[in-house]
Amino acid sequence: MAKCNYCGSETQLYDGGVAICIPCVDVRDKKRLSPERDGDIRTLLMRKLLEATTRANTLSEEFKDVIIDIPSSLPQPDGTQRIRNTSQELSAARKEAIKAHNRLNDFLSRGIIPEDLKQESGE
Repeated sequence: MAKCNYCGSETQLYDGGVAICIPCVDVRDKKRLSPERDGDIRTLLMRKLLEATTRANTLSEEFKDVIIDIPSSLPQPDGTQRIRNTSQELSAARKEAIKAHNRLNDFLSRGIIPEDLKQESGE
């Protein structure tokens, strides 16, 4: 007999290849969201991912434009600083896109609701 992945009791029940006992199934099902709330969170997380990806893509194009513009008529220190600033903005935007992707992935694959969304919904 297998052991429940949640409480450790013996069980013969499996859900998605994971051993789980009936009391843990009941607890898990009570915690699940309504389909409407689930859809709202998924839509919000997808929108945030789209916004972050769009921002990263826009900054990537801006960075390419700055690089193509070199050498420019700007004095050397200003040109270097311009590259550095654009690069830092692009790096931050990519990190935000990765964070948004991870939040959506955690919600879709494991049902983890981000803390800021839990607080908004009062859960």
